[in-house]
Amino acid sequence: MAPRTLRASERTPASWKNGTGVTTEVAVHPEGAGTGDFAWRVSVADVADSGPFSTFDGVDRIITLVDGPGMVLTVDGTPHVVDAPYEPFAFPGDAVTECRLLNGPIVDFNVMVRRGGTTARVRIERSDTSVRPDAGTRVLVVVLEGTALLHGASVRLGRLDAVLLSDEDPVDTIGVDGVLAVVDLVGEPGH
Repeated sequence: MAPRTLRASERTPASWKNGTGVTTEVAVHPEGAGTGDFAWRVSVADVADSGPFSTFDGVDRIITLVDGPGMVLTVDGTPHVVDAPYEPFAFPGDAVTECRLLNGPIVDFNVMVRRGGTTARVRIERSDTSVRPDAGTRVLVVVLEGTALLHGASVRLGRLDAVLLSDEDPVDTIGVDGVLAVVDLVGEPGH
């Protein structure tokens, strides 16, 4: 198989589940799933105003600041400052979550997985890295800043472009001139 390239220029923005913001889906499984029936979903959101986050019952989330001054996320009454770029922050999607922007709009990177079906891990890479998915695992690589080159597939990725790899793909290394988010998505049997 060949890695699946997902270009930022080909994505269509959509309203958040709660209608108060805009998100752009990078990838979802199963393909075509909506906000209520995905096993996992990865997106980029433009956050222009403070306010509540959408609630996702039975979902775990990992959010990473990409651009902007940051935010305070109050998750079930506990505030968390998320103001350092490229530092993933995990929280339950079914928690009552309020966002207070620190000093203007932000862009964030979101990973959501259905609890009991899929687990996710987000790591940030700033130099060349090897990506070889384990059996039953998919790996989504997203360029958060700069560019990347998939050596095995000779595919160049720009900002917010992504590539989805399965355990059948032959890619060995990714050349990095910037910052990558590498998302390991491990499905449970039947997912």
